[in-house]
Formats: sequence, structure tokens, C-alpha cells
Amino acid sequence: MAYELIYWPTIQGRGEFIRLALEAAGAGYVDVARGNEQLGRGMPALMATLGDTAQAHPPFAPPILRHGKQVIAQTAAILLYLGPRLGLVGKAASAQLWTHQIQLTISDVLQEAHDTHHPISSTLYYEEQRVEADRRARLFCGSRMIKYLAWFESVLARNGRNARARRLHLVGAQLSYADLSLFQLVAGLHYAFPKATRRVLRTAPLVERLHAEIAQLPRLADYLASSRRIPFNQDGLFRQYPELDS
Repeated sequence: MAYELIYWPTIQGRGEFIRLALEAAGAGYVDVARGNEQLGRGMPALMATLGDTAQAHPPFAPPILRHGKQVIAQTAAILLYLGPRLGLVGKAASAQLWTHQIQLTISDVLQEAHDTHHPISSTLYYEEQRVEADRRARLFCGSRMIKYLAWFESVLARNGRNARARRLHLVGAQLSYADLSLFQLVAGLHYAFPKATRRVLRTAPLVERLHAEIAQLPRLADYLASSRRIPFNQDGLFRQYPELDS
């Protein structure tokens, strides 16, 4: 049974974390809103899912995963569901909870990165909040990014299974969805804040190494080079405003 990912068709956004997990596992899935409307897909299918009044547990917003009768929203909840099914999390409950905790922390960073360009409201244009955005971005690049990446660095350093490993992992000795999500976070930071990210990563060499290693995984390398990978753009979570890169 193929997984159905329901997400905005022109951005990476939060849906990209789900795509990476599905692609890395080689799982069959349909990116619904990017499909043909004549086949019941495309944006009408996305809006129909959001407007389904018969849904007992209605999603607030994409990303949404449909798997049979199961409908799940929120990136971290979707990955919590997919992890065991795709072999992207350890079998022990402690490993699953730890991986979920890391994913929730990544969600925190994403929100703070987004708020650098929309610190007041997502309903306002960037130009309407540039003064506040400049201040928020300076704090993010000069403090918050450093703190978050230092924490991920410490997680990698404290994972004893990394001592003799050929590849680094955040949890245990196997690839997890948290590894894939950290890759995507770092890729987004490189896009939005290239100067600041290069500077901060000099103090987080393990994070930089993991990012490079994930990009070289055969399935991921194929995906990243394909048309399935939507390029970063100015409508997504990560947006490139040179004046905010301090």
C-alpha cells in the first residue's frame, strides 16, 4: 500500500522531511498535490482533504500522511508513525522516544529560522516587518543557531556508537529519520544564511560531516539530483535575504 503525502506542491517546507524519509527508505509514495488533477490529485485533492468534514481527526494544515485509513498531520507525528515502518528508528522504546525528541527540537529550530523573515506575522509581507526581521535574524545567527547546532554536535559526540563508525548517526548505529531531518535543517540554513552557517559550522564539525554523509547515500543522492527534489525558494520555510545573513 503506497503512502500518500499531501503537501503544498511548490515548496520543500515541512513536507520535505517526510519526503526524505520515504526516499531514503525506498518506499512507494504519491506526492498527491504534485499529481494530475484528472487522476484525482493536484491542489483540489489537497484542499478536499483539509475540507473533509467527515474526518474524525481533522488535520489543521499540511503536511498530511494518508496510509490506508490512517490520516496523520504534523511532521514529527508523521515521522513517529513512519519510523518503525520504514526501518528509520531503533526498535527499543527508548530509542524511539529519543529520536522523536530530537525531531521535535529540529521543529523548534525550523520555527525560529522561519520567524527571522516573518517575525510579526505570516500574514504580512516581509517588507512590512523588515526592521523586526533584521533584529530577529541577528539574534538567530548570533546566538540561537550557535546554541542549537552546538546541541546537535554534543548529541553526535555523546553517541558512543560513532567512535568507530564509518558514518555518523544521532541515535545508535543506524540511519534514522532524525539524521535525515538534521541534513535538511543544515541544507536550509546554508540556503538562507550561507555566511552565518559556514561560520557556525566551524564549531560543529560532526554536524557538518553528517550533512555531507547523508547527501552521499545512494538513494538520497539520486533524489537530490532528480526533479522530485523541489529547489529552495522564496516561498518556503527557508528564504534567502542577504541583508539578514549576519
